[in-house]
Amino acid sequence: MTQAIPEQSFELGLAGKAAVVTGAGAGIGQAIAVALARVGVSVGLVEIDPERAASTLEIIEKAGGTALTLPTDVMDTEALAGSITAAHGEFGRLDILVNNAGGVKANRFLKQSERSWRRHIDINLVSMIAATSTAAPLIAAGGAGGSILNITSIEGQRAAPLYAVYAACKAGMISFTRTMALELGEDQIRVNALAPDHTATAGMRGIFAGPVDPDNLPPLSPERRTEVERYVPLGREGHADEVGDAAVFLSSDRAKYITGVTLNIDGGAWASSGWGRAGDGWTLYPGDTSVTL
Repeated sequence: MTQAIPEQSFELGLAGKAAVVTGAGAGIGQAIAVALARVGVSVGLVEIDPERAASTLEIIEKAGGTALTLPTDVMDTEALAGSITAAHGEFGRLDILVNNAGGVKANRFLKQSERSWRRHIDINLVSMIAATSTAAPLIAAGGAGGSILNITSIEGQRAAPLYAVYAACKAGMISFTRTMALELGEDQIRVNALAPDHTATAGMRGIFAGPVDPDNLPPLSPERRTEVERYVPLGREGHADEVGDAAVFLSSDRAKYITGVTLNIDGGAWASSGWGRAGDGWTLYPGDTSVTL
């Protein structure tokens, strides 16, 4: 007689927990903050633009979630530490840190000023290290372990002309993730990274200030859409919500034995490693439809 498989609920184990998300006012940071709030996590919204922080707070509260706005320049490490501590004090605990804040401006390395590359390092790399330094002891003090997620990029895994310092920072985030997975494992703090590629966000649409409705971003031009379809094996750009879903998974009990990994959320772009669609096949030479497989 065949035994019935017992029913199992897909429990995430996140209800009642608390998180801090940096750069939570738009794009991927906003999507992660909202996704965590939807599954019962109270979220501290670290964001330099108060209007953007308020817009994320509004989305979360309309969905029945709980959040706290923490206007902060993540390049001010003292202020960043204060905001993380404030979230811990407000929620009475801290279980999750998402290091998402970052930024980039395209330029050849030899044309970048020292001020430019130092700012790239401060916002993308130093802010992650500083936030982790403050958050990890607070998570450990709770005694139940937790999760740290670092939002890196596919650019941290390949050459990136015009983005040399940014890509170096993102590669550093991946290395830091792996080392922290070892050092913090004894406190049951899991440390992982998410590596998006082309994702529909306000920044990718050239909108860098003010509140943004994530459901009403300007569409891609037909030319740009065609380029994305050729470049991404799944044939479309990613959505910030898809990164949010991955963040929820890696923060949850469903990933309680996963640490030290970098998960690409890129529609297969890393797997393609330079190959692109050309006609009915694939080519290593964009625009050349005569050399295809």
